[in-house]
Amino acid sequence: MKLSIVIVNYNVKYFLEQCLYSVHEAMSGIKAEVFVVDNNSSDGSREYLPEKFPWVNFKWNSTNDGFGKASNSVLKEAGGEFILFLNPDTLVPEDCFEKCLSFFASNRDCGALGVKMIDGSGRFLKESKRGFPSPFSSLSKMIGLTALFPRSKRFAGYYAGHLPHNKNNEVEVLAGAFMMLRKETIAATTGFDEAFFMYGEDVDLSYRIRQTGMKNYYFADTTILHFKGESTHKLSADYVKHFYGAMLLFVQKHYGGRKSLMFFMNKAIWFSRGIAMSKLKTKREEDTNNVPEPVINTALLGGQQKFNECLTIIKHASPQLLLAGRIAINKKDKDAAIGNLDDIKNAIKKNKINQLLICEGEISFKAIIQLAEDISGKTNFLFHAQDSNSIVGSNNKNAKGVFIAIP
Repeated sequence: MKLSIVIVNYNVKYFLEQCLYSVHEAMSGIKAEVFVVDNNSSDGSREYLPEKFPWVNFKWNSTNDGFGKASNSVLKEAGGEFILFLNPDTLVPEDCFEKCLSFFASNRDCGALGVKMIDGSGRFLKESKRGFPSPFSSLSKMIGLTALFPRSKRFAGYYAGHLPHNKNNEVEVLAGAFMMLRKETIAATTGFDEAFFMYGEDVDLSYRIRQTGMKNYYFADTTILHFKGESTHKLSADYVKHFYGAMLLFVQKHYGGRKSLMFFMNKAIWFSRGIAMSKLKTKREEDTNNVPEPVINTALLGGQQKFNECLTIIKHASPQLLLAGRIAINKKDKDAAIGNLDDIKNAIKKNKINQLLICEGEISFKAIIQLAEDISGKTNFLFHAQDSNSIVGSNNKNAKGVFIAIP
């Protein structure tokens, strides 16, 4: 077995459905296996997923064990030379795994790698490559210096801002959303520290990988889409609790012997936590006072048959989703199309489209991810994998995404 893929699910069955379709395509030609560990979801994942994906090894926990413990729970069963920890709210291109494995083969010092990630609106995710949360880099991020000087090695060290996001580089910290490791790296580190319930476990593991003498690499030659915010979104009490709790645990574990530094870091974390809680309160007040207008000017990218298929799902949308038309995949398809893929930016502008539903099947996952990156900006995106019964999207990395599904 070459590759074992471990995915932890918690109440995101429709996002996981899309993810698994993309994973299946990326596994082609590779001896691979997939483990999905469900942390006691209450959204019907157990009834919905196994029948659709009989090739997946499902494990159903009776409690929510957190990301690290759930991931570790199947490592003894995993037979792959490489282990990939992958978030359920992701889409991977067809050549993703092959490219990553080739990089490992060419770089024997690579203990683990992460990849370039974009969010559901096509924007680059800075957490694709990071530095260790040192006192200075953490403070720079907390007080806004990182935002002011995003490419500074000194002030943007938290996100390794000095490293270009389109070039491969050694980095200090990898994101747990996509973290591929050699099996011997797992053996040397024993996997995730289960004391971290959610958040921080990837930083801690990255730190311990480097302590073994192996290196972490940011691999920019493949890009995945990470919807973000599905299990716990940023402007929520759960996020504040788990994220800042993880930061405090990391400081205690790795800076505990330096009392003055630990004191400073703890104060800074509690200060940041207070700011986050204040933002949460403001957000709740805004949500109470403002009801956002639903996006209705939507176009579907795909052929007429795909358009007709998606209509059976779209009719279940709430609020109602109205289609302005479809954008054809090729120029020869002119039957009732309002534009074509070769000139999609003009079609979007001409027809005042502010939301695009992209359908896999006639277009590959790789092309979908590239397209989202190319036209990121004011256009919202929805995604539909061929044969799936759902449509998903997430245009705000700080909030939960949306899904449309047949009941």
